[in-house]
Amino acid sequence: MAQEIERKFLVNSDAYKLASFKNILIVQGFLSSVPERTVRIRIKGEQGFITVKGLGNESGVSRYEWEKEISVKDANELLSICEPGIIEKTRFEVKSGKHIFEVDEFYGNNKGLVIAEVELSSEDEAYKKPDWLGEEVTGELKYYNSMLVKHPYKNW
Repeated sequence: MAQEIERKFLVNSDAYKLASFKNILIVQGFLSSVPERTVRIRIKGEQGFITVKGLGNESGVSRYEWEKEISVKDANELLSICEPGIIEKTRFEVKSGKHIFEVDEFYGNNKGLVIAEVELSSEDEAYKKPDWLGEEVTGELKYYNSMLVKHPYKNW
C-alpha cells in the first residue's frame, strides 16, 4: 500500500515563481470526490494519470495513494464524464533544502488561490521553510482539490 505523506500551506508572496525550476499546466477532474475514495483524472503537460486517494489520517498528513499513467486520449475521455467542475492550475516546482515544494496557482473559479505542498518520508521529517510559505492548512478539507471543485475559492 502506497502512503502519501505531505503538508499543505498557503503562500504569502509570488517569490516562488522566481525560485521555481519547472512549471507545468495541470487540468484535472474527479470521477469520485468522496473523501474515503477520491478518484482523480489528470492531464499534466503531455501525460495523463488516474489517481485513487483514501481518507487521510487524523492529522491529515498521511493517506493512501495509488496512481497510474494513462494516455492523454484516455484522460480526456474520462474527464468528459467527471463530476461537474474542472480544476486548472499551473504547478511550480521549487527546491528548498533537500525537498521540492509544489506550488499550485489556480485559475477559473479558484483564481487567487495559491497552495504549496511538500512530500515527506515521515510525518515528523524536518524541512526548510521558504520565506514565501504561509499558514499551514494540512488536513483542512476545503483546500483539497476535490473540495475546490464543489466549493470553489471564489465563493468563500
